[in-house]
Amino acid sequence: MPELLRKGHFLGAKLRALRKANGLTLEELSVRCVQRDAAAAPSVSYLSMIESGKRSPSTGLLALLADVFQRPSAWFLDESPDLGLAASRPGEAAARMPLEPAFLFSRNLLQAAIPELLAQTGTTGRQFAHLLIRSHQEMSRNDFPDLERAADQVSERRFPLAVEDLMRLCRRHGLEIRWFERKPVLARDKDRELRSMVRSFFESPRIIYANRALQSDPARLKFDLAAHIGHKVLHGGDGLKSPHATGGEMGGSPEGAASAAGMNAQDVLHAWRDFECSFFAGALLAPRVPFRRFLARERHRVEAGAKLELTPAVVMRRMTKVSPYPYWHFFDAYPPGYLRAVYRGNGIPLPWGNLAQVSDPCPNWAVFRMIDGEHGLSGSQISVLRDGERSLLYCCHSIRVHDMAGNPHVLSVGVDLAPALATHSVSSEAVVDAIFKECLHRRGEARIPRNAALVLAAVANVLNIAWIEDALAHPARIICPRSNNCPRAERCEGARPSRAREIADVREEILGRES
Repeated sequence: MPELLRKGHFLGAKLRALRKANGLTLEELSVRCVQRDAAAAPSVSYLSMIESGKRSPSTGLLALLADVFQRPSAWFLDESPDLGLAASRPGEAAARMPLEPAFLFSRNLLQAAIPELLAQTGTTGRQFAHLLIRSHQEMSRNDFPDLERAADQVSERRFPLAVEDLMRLCRRHGLEIRWFERKPVLARDKDRELRSMVRSFFESPRIIYANRALQSDPARLKFDLAAHIGHKVLHGGDGLKSPHATGGEMGGSPEGAASAAGMNAQDVLHAWRDFECSFFAGALLAPRVPFRRFLARERHRVEAGAKLELTPAVVMRRMTKVSPYPYWHFFDAYPPGYLRAVYRGNGIPLPWGNLAQVSDPCPNWAVFRMIDGEHGLSGSQISVLRDGERSLLYCCHSIRVHDMAGNPHVLSVGVDLAPALATHSVSSEAVVDAIFKECLHRRGEARIPRNAALVLAAVANVLNIAWIEDALAHPARIICPRSNNCPRAERCEGARPSRAREIADVREEILGRES
């Protein structure tokens, strides 16, 4: 029993993951145990406490559970956080980090520890809140039916909506628009200066203040009006939401020097409401059914959104939601390397974060190549991502745009091709391996082998995504989560060495000499 207590930190997480991987409820697992040994079988509530780390099973009960799942008892006690289970669906990242031992992740301890963690790391409450929201988006596969329904009720699914239609909807909901004039100003954001511009804001209970510059930019004006209508519909126009401003980090405008690390009571509320209003605006301007038909006609070309006076960001974000294919990602990246917005319905590793720049970014990601302005205004790229022992295949379409204040940034939308290959009755491993070997042979980038290109062209037709075909006309590239893991014989040009890599090298050298 003492051994179980000391070596069972991951026992509950492993049991829970194993149970769910086999599609069993707690009640069904209890019944399975009863079938084998009714006297030793645990109750549903006791199984729940084992999974949450509140109880440790006896040696006999552990043996019973191991017998149910045909695993050795030692597997539950090996102190490894690796559950050894496959991803629950294609394209999804593997098992998440188990929060074990569970007593250290109790609600009271987290409530005390998180504010201190944010203060010590210089993380603002809004940054943390948007990370939580992003994780919620990805786990729910961007599915928010209540927001979709609310938008459909307001628009009656009329599509497309013109500026005049948005003005009429504002009046219908008792909103008044007042115009102001403000030019871009320099603002401090992290360790850099950038141009920032207030686009619009909501004054409770019914006034929308909008920058007159929006009048010459109908796509942005429509989005701002739609988001403010969403605030009125969803929250009664109480004014508890952030203003719309250009530039800045995740979540919107620069927070300024007055913003301190840590959290306050409004951080999560404002961040969540900003997300709800933004999602509502996308659903209002691009209702699911008619927009899905539009994407089918246009073969998912982002640039076609100009016909509807929709911004590329709205088109890309809604594309990840309304497309019948679920394995999408979306990045909105500002130089030199900050992600203002992220969605990863396909579990793609991040090329960088938003809280701090990485020291050794891989320069071959499409967003990196586009952000320096030397590779045109748009482009499509097929990429083989080497992540540990896995080789993954993605295709993305990236556009270099400017925000309303004139700051350049890159919008990139992409898909995981492996699940599509699998549904096409093709071995994704064979296709990815062929492309990877060809790229590796030619210093990291190469034309896609003919057989692989034919298969991907067929997949592009099934998915009805034109920019996958566009990407086939260009070399594929090997990309990595970090350049220090690059499989190329030569290091990526422009990638800086990482101190962590140097330490790891020293350790490997020492161990190598002893063997």
